[in-house]
Amino acid sequence: MAASCYGVSSVLGRSPVDTRGGLNQLLGASNFVLPIKRNLKFRVRSSAEQNDETKEPAVAPPTPTPIPPKPKVSTDFFDVLAFSGPGPERINGRLAMTGFVAAIAVELASGRDIFAQVQNGGFPWFIFTSALLSVASLVPLFSGQTPESKAGAVMTSDAELWNGRFAMLGLLALAITEYIKGGALVSL
Repeated sequence: MAASCYGVSSVLGRSPVDTRGGLNQLLGASNFVLPIKRNLKFRVRSSAEQNDETKEPAVAPPTPTPIPPKPKVSTDFFDVLAFSGPGPERINGRLAMTGFVAAIAVELASGRDIFAQVQNGGFPWFIFTSALLSVASLVPLFSGQTPESKAGAVMTSDAELWNGRFAMLGLLALAITEYIKGGALVSL
C-alpha cells in the first residue's frame, strides 16, 4: 500500500505528509507519513523486448539484392515515334512553344494576326523550323538517350511536357480568339 500511495502522490504532485488535504484526507489519515525512497532505478523496456532467458540469437540482416540494370532504351523508329513513345508529344510540345513565342513576337512587331503571318510568307519558315526542331529532338532519342537522363533540378522532363501542353493550348486559343475577333490579339 505504501508503494501505491507513493505513486499516487507523485502523480498528484503533493507530498503524502501534506496536512492541507490531498492524499491524507483522501485516505482518512491524520498524521500519515510514508517512507520516501530515493535513488530509485527504473528500467524501461519496450513491449516487444523479451526476457534475457528467452532471447534468441541475433540474425544477420539479409544481404541486399543487387539492382538489375535498366533495360536498354529502344532506338527503333516505330518505338520512338509510337503513340506512347518519347517522341511525338515532346516534339509537338517543343514546336508549340516555339510557335507560340514566335506568333506573339511577330504580332507585337508587325501587328499581324497568326493567319496573316502564315499567308504572308510564314509558311516556309514554319516548315523549316518544324523540320529542324524535329530532327534535333529525334537525334538524341535514336542514339538511346532518354529525356529523363538530361533533366536537371529546374528543367525536368515533366516540366517540359507540361509547358509544351500549355503552349499547344495557348496556340490553339490564340488562333480561335483571333479568328473570332477578326484581327490580332496583341497590337501596339
